[in-house]
Amino acid sequence: MWQTFFSTSVSALEQKNSFWGWLWSLLSSPIAVGIYVILVLGGIISLIAILLAEERNRPDPELLREYIDRINEIKRKSLQDSYVMPVRLNGDNGEPPAPQKSGNTASAPERATRFCMLSETDERMKKAADSVYSDNVSLKEICESFRSFCASRMKLYYDIADIRRFIASLTVTKLIIMQGMSGTGKTSLAYAFGEFIRNQSVIVPIQPMWKERSDLIGYFNEFTGRFNETTLLHKMYEANYKRDIYVTVLDEMNIARVEYYFAEFLSLLEIPDPDKRYLDVVSDRWDNDPILLVDGKIRLPENMWFMGTVNNDDSTFSISDKVYDRAMVIDLDRKFTPFKAQDQEPIHFSADHLSRLAEDACSKYSISDRNMRRIRKLDLYLIDKFRITFGNRIMKQLRGFVPVFIACGGSELDAIDDLLSKKLFRKLDSQNPVYVKSLADDTCDFLDSLFGKDSLPLCKRVIRKPR
Repeated sequence: MWQTFFSTSVSALEQKNSFWGWLWSLLSSPIAVGIYVILVLGGIISLIAILLAEERNRPDPELLREYIDRINEIKRKSLQDSYVMPVRLNGDNGEPPAPQKSGNTASAPERATRFCMLSETDERMKKAADSVYSDNVSLKEICESFRSFCASRMKLYYDIADIRRFIASLTVTKLIIMQGMSGTGKTSLAYAFGEFIRNQSVIVPIQPMWKERSDLIGYFNEFTGRFNETTLLHKMYEANYKRDIYVTVLDEMNIARVEYYFAEFLSLLEIPDPDKRYLDVVSDRWDNDPILLVDGKIRLPENMWFMGTVNNDDSTFSISDKVYDRAMVIDLDRKFTPFKAQDQEPIHFSADHLSRLAEDACSKYSISDRNMRRIRKLDLYLIDKFRITFGNRIMKQLRGFVPVFIACGGSELDAIDDLLSKKLFRKLDSQNPVYVKSLADDTCDFLDSLFGKDSLPLCKRVIRKPR
């Protein structure tokens, strides 16, 4: 047994020695040595390549020094702009101490203006000549000339009744809503009016995410130290210098909520005194701010009108009564056949002239006593049947719109029909549609008995429309 075990151990030892001998012979063979050399050379080459790449990517010391200097300069200017001198009382007079002067101390650099466009407007208006206006045209001439201008110069064709509504609405409120199906010329009408009065309209495409005032007029950029001015802000500022009529088109105004981004404008337009309509632009005041900015506020110009175009579809928001009550509404829901018109030149008349024409129309024309009695009876009927009534704002608009519409060449009943359909009977949309439908015929018969048969076709159309 011991002999067998010894023989097996010796055999295993010999096999082990033979394995290590074979492995050593393999690793020390010429082929293996060649592989070792190749690996070492490859490592050396890779190391050299890495060192060369790092050297190539290393920044130029001069450029690096220049970059650092620029960063330090930006930091220095930022500190200067944001630094506020602490106020120390000099004795009991409450005045800050006078600055100490020395021969070797340089004065601090003057801070740059944060309103580039508005400051440029100040400089330009100092050199501008007085505008020349054609303030001798009547309301009727304005309507007829504007219609001819649209047809002859811009190939836009409108009914004369729509032109009268448009011009008369300008004298009632600063906010006009033009609604109707796409392609009827809502935006084109507002744009064409700017061309007609020789003062191009500002087109503001409303964006779906707009929610606040800054979306319209811009905002102060804390990083650059400049105010990001919009074209609308620039035109508002310029309008405070001039007597021209300025038109701002809020294109697709209900693609975002009007009550959000236009809220402050709506509130300011309700203030009776135009000199107290100031809109916040920035929260502080700089010494080099534009001249017409008062404590960071801009006066809402009396000679600027806002015209919103509205499409009522699934992609838009409904407009609240708050907005509709403050605005004049024009329905452009049909296209008109082209007609031949004489070539018409633009007419450059002022906003003051338009106001005087409206005052003259109100003194010359007014709602007749007979129609006022009819309106009071209609008010009682609507309160009884639908719980809706004439508000003070509607009555004020009625008394301002009807005389101007007559002066434009229209009739009294047509003006009453147009305004009641847009301001009063539109409120039926918020009523129970089944209930409204059940009383539609009776309401239309009451209108016929009150004003005459088929005297108020627009109102009857609103009453009978599907809901």
